[in-house]
Amino acid sequence: MPAPVPRQRAIPAAEGGQAPTAAPNGGSAQDSSEAGVTSPRAADPSEHTADRAGTAAHTNLTLLLIEDDPGGSPIVPELLDQSGKPIRVRTARNLTEAGRLLTDDVHCILLDLALPAPGRAGDADDELAVLKHVLELAPRHAVLALTGADDTERGAEAVRVGAQDYLVRDELDGRLLSRAIRYAVERKRSDSAERRLAEGRVRAQENRRLERGLLPTPLLDGSPLRFAARYRPGRSRALLGGDFYDVVRTPDGTVHAMIGDVCGHGPDEAALGVELRIAWRALTLAGLCGDQLLGTLQQVLEHERSDDEIFATLCAVDIAPDGRRAGLCLAGHPSPLLARPGRPARLLPYDNNGPALGLLPGARWPRMQVELGAEWSLMLYTDGLIEGKVGDTGERLGQDGMVEMIRRQLSEGLRGEELLRTAVNEVRDLNGGELTDDVAVLLLDRAV
Repeated sequence: MPAPVPRQRAIPAAEGGQAPTAAPNGGSAQDSSEAGVTSPRAADPSEHTADRAGTAAHTNLTLLLIEDDPGGSPIVPELLDQSGKPIRVRTARNLTEAGRLLTDDVHCILLDLALPAPGRAGDADDELAVLKHVLELAPRHAVLALTGADDTERGAEAVRVGAQDYLVRDELDGRLLSRAIRYAVERKRSDSAERRLAEGRVRAQENRRLERGLLPTPLLDGSPLRFAARYRPGRSRALLGGDFYDVVRTPDGTVHAMIGDVCGHGPDEAALGVELRIAWRALTLAGLCGDQLLGTLQQVLEHERSDDEIFATLCAVDIAPDGRRAGLCLAGHPSPLLARPGRPARLLPYDNNGPALGLLPGARWPRMQVELGAEWSLMLYTDGLIEGKVGDTGERLGQDGMVEMIRRQLSEGLRGEELLRTAVNEVRDLNGGELTDDVAVLLLDRAV
């Protein structure tokens, strides 16, 4: 009777450390996959039946032997794992049978290098063609190569090609083979873990380079204003979140600043935030501002978002060339904070706050005129700075709490980058740990 085709699963036991599952009748759930396969350990039918019953209930390791003459197999009757439990053995006479028996509970493959090559183009002149085929068939399984005493060079070459070790047929006994299987399985697990770690490091480095490149570089050449920014994404180990900001100076001397927040915290929201920031910069440099600019940004959002429920809040200011006044547009976003010498820091008016981008088709965003004065600091921020909790009360810091915090820090002489760093760290400490929302803060200063 031909061997049935077991269902393939995702992770082999050699890599995942899985053990066979016990079936309700006391046997192994994999017993059915071995029906009709001759065991090299079976000296007679009664011994084979008794041995299978005991092995199925206690086996931790499974070996797949690929050899064209299973009857002459060198495997001895006592093949035990490190804890003394029997190692289950499956046998395959060729690579076709091996493919059917190679399920995820197989820990190790013992391959006879004398097995005929699979017959593909170019295999006839390749002494290790059968091994290479097995490595392609089972890239995540441990593989032991079996060779003759006069062919150890080919065994060593098999290890260089990808096998975990090689064994000499004439020197093989149960203890040596059991130890070799355990060693091969652990080495494969170690190699797989090291490979995944290396791949993860490469991906993380690529993501960091990509995200760092997507953060804005302010265009303030020729402006007397000083700029500082602080950014902390809510996603673990990310550099970029759904918050975005930018600052540019146009040829007429006007400084334009913007900060926004796409709802959500995933990579899709981060990508949309980058698109909106780049669109804002392009539109600003093209001469748009206020309601016209925000209306165009809303069109960009509507075309680029992955879901109709995604929206973005935004705060945009344009500071006159003399630095004494500014225009302010709010799209569902918290109002900026203005600090001036001799006066307490305060929030700018937000009575004419328009809706967030993407909520209302044909919406309008009024532009308010704001007097700044001769010397000032203007702080734009996202709601991640004000929505953190305060202690164990469950209350949010809120805008009032943030204003009081910034007033105190300004009175302590904190300015620029130091002020933003201290503010973000204090908000995190008040929250009792890392903030779940993205946080972006930028600060523009004018000194006389």
